[in-house]
Amino acid sequence: MTIRLGYQVPNFSYSTPVSELFPTVVAQAREAEDAGFDAVFVMDHFYQLPGIGSPNQPMLEAYSALSALATATSRVQLSALVTGNTYRNPSHLAKAVTTLDVVSGGRAVLGIGAGWFELEHRQLGFEFGTFTDRFDRLEEALSIIAPMLRGERPTVDGRWYHTESALNEPRIRDDLPILIGGGGERKTFGLAARYASHLNIICDPAELPRKLSALDDRCTEAGRGRADIDTSFLASVVLGPDREAALAKAEAALRSRGVDLAAIDPQRRAAMESRMFAGSPEEVAAGIQSRILDAGIGGVVVNLIADGHEPGVVTRVGEALAPLVR
Repeated sequence: MTIRLGYQVPNFSYSTPVSELFPTVVAQAREAEDAGFDAVFVMDHFYQLPGIGSPNQPMLEAYSALSALATATSRVQLSALVTGNTYRNPSHLAKAVTTLDVVSGGRAVLGIGAGWFELEHRQLGFEFGTFTDRFDRLEEALSIIAPMLRGERPTVDGRWYHTESALNEPRIRDDLPILIGGGGERKTFGLAARYASHLNIICDPAELPRKLSALDDRCTEAGRGRADIDTSFLASVVLGPDREAALAKAEAALRSRGVDLAAIDPQRRAAMESRMFAGSPEEVAAGIQSRILDAGIGGVVVNLIADGHEPGVVTRVGEALAPLVR
């Protein structure tokens, strides 16, 4: 698995009838593929996230959408960024992502994390638990999922999950990759060192040198070479004639979805803005080069929260960023 340039679909609010919603998603995926992106991602959520829109805005189930995208594309890898472990039994998840791999001809990636959006859990009936609970569950789930993806038949009698010689057929390959996403230097990075081929890091770009040093430490502790794990960074991109105009466009788009940036908790807003790259294609490319890639990150996954669904925007971003990572 190599993901140097990924495109994440962050929302499904297109001001269209529902009948036109998924064709708009397909158009973005095809445009990303034609523009040289390595992978297309969707979020694994049931409600829209705070900071992007209101909970009642459109949200598609991840693996149903990814399987449909598999039939509409031919080259890009397909994944959730990232699957919430708390939403599915691990054997079920192993089966779902393996089926995606078969349907797509070997293009699936299992992106996975511990889960964090409490409102979804509470209202839909998924057990949320404590922070520690969720990471313990993720570790136990990976002890089942990883061998099932390799064609092994794990028997696990754990605190959270139980399997008995769990079978996972058919499979198209034995090396379906695992991507872990997050920013936790001990738990998340430790699990990545043990199980993952790829780590997608979410943090303030200024923290990246420390994050990569922590990943080195976790790999050493796991007895694994650091070069065995690829890395990427999740960035929000907004194009415009200049940074000021691009930021105004982002604020207007979010306002239309019920998000007032001025009303967001200052700490959360600062975190959002630190990961946003706004301006002309040249300005965005320069910022990602200097703040992300020069820090030692191997690739970038971008979402276009303001206008990624508008024809041509994904292409312009791909043309600007692809030369940086090839």
